[in-house]
Amino acid sequence: MPVLPSEPEFEQAYNELASTLENSSLFDKQPELRTALKVVSIPERVIQFRVVWTDDSGALQVNRGYRVQFNSALGPYKGGLRLHPSVNLSILKFLGFEQIFKNALTGLQMGGGKGGADFDPKGKSDAEIRRFCEAFMAELSKHIGALTDVPAGDIGVGGREIGFMFGAYRRLRNKFEGVLTGKGLDWGGSLVRPEATGYGLVYYVTHMLEHAGQGGWAGKRVAISGSGNVAQYAALKRLAWSSEKVDKELKSIMENAFRIGLNTAKEYVPAQEGELPSLVAGSNIAGFVKVAAAMHDQGDWW
Repeated sequence: MPVLPSEPEFEQAYNELASTLENSSLFDKQPELRTALKVVSIPERVIQFRVVWTDDSGALQVNRGYRVQFNSALGPYKGGLRLHPSVNLSILKFLGFEQIFKNALTGLQMGGGKGGADFDPKGKSDAEIRRFCEAFMAELSKHIGALTDVPAGDIGVGGREIGFMFGAYRRLRNKFEGVLTGKGLDWGGSLVRPEATGYGLVYYVTHMLEHAGQGGWAGKRVAISGSGNVAQYAALKRLAWSSEKVDKELKSIMENAFRIGLNTAKEYVPAQEGELPSLVAGSNIAGFVKVAAAMHDQGDWW
């Protein structure tokens, strides 16, 4: 891939995956996959648009909106919407690129994408946020759909913002469909949706502890960084663990993701004497191989 000095965040993500693949035996065993890496590193589609809205004083404001539809070989584009002043195309390509391979490990039919705007919701009134979300969705709604692209929340986009965006989508497209995740339970939302990422982390680490011969969680102290959505629900799962509350489907997904990463690392990544296989490298390789195979079958590379 050519050097992209204007996209340092994306270049970092690409180089991380490329170096993992190069340092493994994957390309020695399947050299044709080098071609797949070239293709998968370029988004299928990048949508950039202006978002014009009015603040509470009646003044016109404008922001940059984006949706990076990176890869749909395994299913509709899936990834969050971020509202933060730091948002730019490089950051969204970086996040969307990683989303492809994370989603591939779930075993679900999901592609990878990411979007958002350089809008700062901090200090804004509910009315200002609603007007921004409606203006943002006026353009984004042309490019998403239940079988095309299903955005979710991210930094700056919680239940309130998802509600405003879904309402705008419904009015603009005259459709009530599963086009956004993170909705309220009474209008199409999912149970355990806010908790899922934190719970999944705990399930995954459980398998890491077992594989490393460290037993279970009993007697261990847990250090949690930050107090965001992932941290809070990971802590709650450890404080209130019970078999009755375990989400069996989520637990199964995380176990499969762990096993796939572990077995792939054993196959392709040399480990030093006494070291455990690299789950990061194994997961990166497994996600890449799965997406590359689907792209090949669909004629995206040959």
